[in-house]
Amino acid sequence: MFDKIIGFIGAGNMGSAMIGGILNASLVTTGQVIASAHSKETLDAIHSRFSIETTLSNETVAERSDILFLAVKPNKFDEVIPQIAPHVKSSCIIVSIAAGKTIAAIEKAFGKEIKLVRAMPNTPALVGEAMSALCVNAHVTEAELSEVQAIFNSFGKAEVVPESLIDAVVGVSGSSPAYVYLFIEAMADAAVADGMPRAQAYKFAAQSVYGAAKMVLETGRHPGELKDAVCSPGGTTIEAVAALERGGLRDTVITAQRACSKKSHDMSTAK
Repeated sequence: MFDKIIGFIGAGNMGSAMIGGILNASLVTTGQVIASAHSKETLDAIHSRFSIETTLSNETVAERSDILFLAVKPNKFDEVIPQIAPHVKSSCIIVSIAAGKTIAAIEKAFGKEIKLVRAMPNTPALVGEAMSALCVNAHVTEAELSEVQAIFNSFGKAEVVPESLIDAVVGVSGSSPAYVYLFIEAMADAAVADGMPRAQAYKFAAQSVYGAAKMVLETGRHPGELKDAVCSPGGTTIEAVAALERGGLRDTVITAQRACSKKSHDMSTAK
């Protein structure tokens, strides 16, 4: 358990998912978490769900926090950072989850030396299965990084990467749940076309994707090897795989994902 106050500026879907993960993992007590948001309705919902302290004051959260999550939309940074910069303790670890906001840009906005972790989680944090990337600036110690990584591991898995890879991270994990949802929807549509009820089709498709992903993670075997193990000679699976190859599945996924990464890069470098 951490002997620290963890603050959240922003308590929307991602912020609340992180709060839930931290509390479910017993990293802190409810009395060690404080959150702010722009609406009282949001704060009332968060307080009711988690029994944590809430406030409309971003400054209060900044003053109290030992680890401070900036969980607002990127377009709110220009408003929020000037509010909180004078109130952040020198020992506070600031964690940004904003897409397109580089470490250098955030440091410049604060206008003083800060301990900063740039993080890129994804929406499966809502079900405790996020994949998160963490990048740090020069002022974060190994011990501090370990604490932040433990927080992100409480609602999924987290890896430390150089900031130069953050655009690749956006493509492969930040945005990729949307690609997977499209794939699940298409699988279900095919099952419906073959006569299966819609709700049942979604369950079969989603569980199959979940199980296949778990096989990759838990066996350590190459995805191609696992694919080959399902493809019997002259069988049904290899017939489907051949059709997917004719349709250019792999090329389409690679092209789409790299377009996503390029968009992330363009957002980070836009003036």
